[in-house]
Amino acid sequence: MNTRYKIRQNLISIGDDFWIENEAGQKVFKVDGKVLRIRKTLVFEDAKGKKLAQIQERLLTIKDTMVVEDENGKDLATIKKALITPLRDRWDVKVKNGPDLDVQGDFLAHEYTIKEGRKTVAEVSKKWLRIADTYGVEVEDGQNDILMLAIAVAIDIMVDADEKDKKEKKEKLEKKK
Repeated sequence: MNTRYKIRQNLISIGDDFWIENEAGQKVFKVDGKVLRIRKTLVFEDAKGKKLAQIQERLLTIKDTMVVEDENGKDLATIKKALITPLRDRWDVKVKNGPDLDVQGDFLAHEYTIKEGRKTVAEVSKKWLRIADTYGVEVEDGQNDILMLAIAVAIDIMVDADEKDKKEKKEKLEKKK
């Protein structure tokens, strides 16, 4: 049976801590936003505080790149925005020791799929939750739940940062007029 999780999007930012809940509303994973670091870091812990994984922004790389590491700091996956994408946004996930993943859909609306080839391995959606500013992540059986959740959170952070950049650039252009 697939597992569904709930994430409150307005809580996702570096420096904030938030919980990922299961479908029953139980807090299953804590995400600790580390603020005193040079680069953006989010640490995933189980409900008892055991470190499971972390997301780190890569310095000195092209924009829109984050890395998911395991509890020992070893790279699990690198998430990058695809450079040229006609029609819709796309992200590439290079999984170390596993098949690469392709993420496509409407990221601002939190409606997208994570695929391994043609097979959907996780789906992100707001449609099956009635709570404002909350989206769900449904992970297919046999997948690494933490990795799928980390991919969704990393993309959310990068899309939000991209939208803020666009807004700031637009405001600067309007001030020059």
